[in-house]
Amino acid sequence: MDPMSGPYVIRGSVSLPEAELLWRFSRSSGPGGQHVNTSDSQVELRFDLAKTEALPPVWKERALAKLAGRLVDGVISVRASEHRSQWRNRETAAVRLASLLAEATAPPPKPRRATRIPRGINERRLREKKQRSDTKRGRSGRDWG
Repeated sequence: MDPMSGPYVIRGSVSLPEAELLWRFSRSSGPGGQHVNTSDSQVELRFDLAKTEALPPVWKERALAKLAGRLVDGVISVRASEHRSQWRNRETAAVRLASLLAEATAPPPKPRRATRIPRGINERRLREKKQRSDTKRGRSGRDWG
């Protein structure tokens, strides 16, 4: 495998700017044997969403609005510690951040256009309801002399 499989595409031609990514490494919990106490395999990736110039302004506004709950001073952070190797955790964190931003910058869905229900369908539904209620009423043993 190549070291850090290059630019993490958010969408289209826009990708995560390598220069604006802040990496922090620390010891991870979980498996690792004797190796675990000496290696910093947990990865925290931070990206300053408020100050970045890498995203188109419209995308940036959308992302800031959608991720408001996750931002700390305009910075979004992603953690990864599921793998034993720091390299794989870096990959995971970067991919996670890219997909998070892709989701947050996606355009809002088109509004649903209301359509009219044809009269015949409505009448048929009411007719079938009436029939069903008559069937059920017929089952109660009330009017059996």
